[in-house]
Amino acid sequence: MDNPIICVRQLTKKYGDFTAVDHLDLEIATGEIFGLLGPNGAGKSTTILMLLGLSEPTSGEIEVCGTDPVRSPLAVKRLVGYLPDNIGFYEGWTALENLILTAQLNGISYTDAKQRALSLLEKVGLQDVVEKKVGKFSRGMRQRLGLADSLIKEPKVLILDEPTLGLDPMGVKDFTSLIVRLSREEKLTVLLSSHQLYQVQQICDRVGLFIKGKLVADGPIQDLALRLFQDKTRHIQLKVHQTDIQRTRDILENMQAVKAIKQKDDMFQINADDMIVHQLAKMLVEQDITIAQLQQRTYGIEDIYAHYFEGGSTYEDK
Repeated sequence: MDNPIICVRQLTKKYGDFTAVDHLDLEIATGEIFGLLGPNGAGKSTTILMLLGLSEPTSGEIEVCGTDPVRSPLAVKRLVGYLPDNIGFYEGWTALENLILTAQLNGISYTDAKQRALSLLEKVGLQDVVEKKVGKFSRGMRQRLGLADSLIKEPKVLILDEPTLGLDPMGVKDFTSLIVRLSREEKLTVLLSSHQLYQVQQICDRVGLFIKGKLVADGPIQDLALRLFQDKTRHIQLKVHQTDIQRTRDILENMQAVKAIKQKDDMFQINADDMIVHQLAKMLVEQDITIAQLQQRTYGIEDIYAHYFEGGSTYEDK
C-alpha cells in the first residue's frame, strides 16, 4: 500500500505475562473505512488506545498521519478524532455549548468554534436541537452529537469504538449511513471497532479479524470469503419453465462439477465443487431453456465470523 495514513509494524502490548496485542502488522489507506472485528478481549480496544497515544506499546512501531503516537501523543490527538462507546457531555449545557467548548479546548477561536459547531450540527442532523440541553437527548442524538464533537477539530482520521451500541435498528442504519457520507465528503479515514456484523459488512471497505491479540485475516469481505471458502461446496438454486424441466436435469447430470441435485417441480437445488454458474447459464441459454431464477449462495461476514470465532480456524488461515 502506498503512503498509508495508519501504519503499524510488529506492534505488541503485554501486561505482565498476558499479551493483549501480538506482533500486529496493519496498514490503512487514506479515505478508507476499516473495521476491527472480534470478540471481547481480542485486542481491538488496546490497539485503538496505542494508536491514540493513550497506551504505550511494549514493542513495535506506529505511524498515524506520519506521526509517532508514542513520541508525539499531543500531535496525534490534534489529527485524530475519537468517539468512544459512551462519550460524556455537560448534561445541563446545550449541544452548541458543548461543541464550542471542545473546539476552544483544541485552540479554536470562539467565532470559528461557533461556526464549525453549527455547521457540524446540521451535517449530523441536529440542527433543530442546537439549543436543547444534552441531558434530554436520546441515545441516538447523543451519538450524533458525539460524532460532531469528534469532528470539530477537522481530523484526518476518525476512530469509532462501538458507535452504534444501544441504538435501535433504524438508529444504526441512520448513523452508519452518516458515517459513510461524512467519510466520502470529507475524505476522512475511519477506523471502526464493532461487534455488529451487518453494520461492518454494510459500510467497511476492509475488515481486520482479531483473535487473542492476533490479526488473523484482513481484506475486503468478499476477498476474505473467496479465500476462506474457495474449496467449499457451491450451493446453487435454479428455477426453469415447466416445459424445460427434463432437459435441464439432463444437462445437470452431465456436468462433471455437479455432485448432487435435489428437485422439486421446476426448482433445482444443486451442489457443485466448482464455480459453474456462468457455464450453466450459457449452456441453458444455448438450449433455449427459460431461466426463471439462477443464483449461487454467497458467503458473507457471518460465515467469516463463524469460521474464525466459533472454533473453525487456526491462525495459519491467514
